[in-house]
Amino acid sequence: MARPRTFDEERVLTAAMETFWRLGYDGTSTRDLSAGTGLGPSSLYNAFGDKRSLYLRALRHYHETSTAEQVALLQGPGPVKDRLRRLMVRAVDADLDEAGRRGCFTINAAVEAATDDRDVRDLAARSFDQVADALHAALTDGRRTGEIRTAGDLRTLARRIQSTYYGLRVLGRVQRDRQVLLDTVESTLADL
Repeated sequence: MARPRTFDEERVLTAAMETFWRLGYDGTSTRDLSAGTGLGPSSLYNAFGDKRSLYLRALRHYHETSTAEQVALLQGPGPVKDRLRRLMVRAVDADLDEAGRRGCFTINAAVEAATDDRDVRDLAARSFDQVADALHAALTDGRRTGEIRTAGDLRTLARRIQSTYYGLRVLGRVQRDRQVLLDTVESTLADL
């Protein structure tokens, strides 16, 4: 019979996610994970397996929280351009926060580990696809209401907006001028 856990699993996953997000997979040691989660190495690995297993769980946790929030913003009320603006400006502000400056955990994982790790690649692709589908649905709504007048395939347009959005997430790690990033947001929306 399995012993009951004596810790809050979601809190520990969030702490592990924050540690991996801040330091990257390769830069995170067992000591870092123990310090971040408050669990000793043996407790941590007894509960979650090895470092890679914990990393994959942390990446899934990010998908279930942050990616879900992104999709919720795109599915929310209001004009499509306002929803797109909220999505992008929220990311700009989060990425410019001096405490953060870490970008998007999924993008970081895709850049750092997806080339060599199929599971990381699959998890990142799942998150990216979910955001692309939500963008496509929002643009479809906008075309139906007449707000989106751009001709052409909406799936391609969704990928273009997604590329801009993810580019903002990367630029936000190094660009300190908020207005530069906001100009990109407004230029993207003006083209719709």
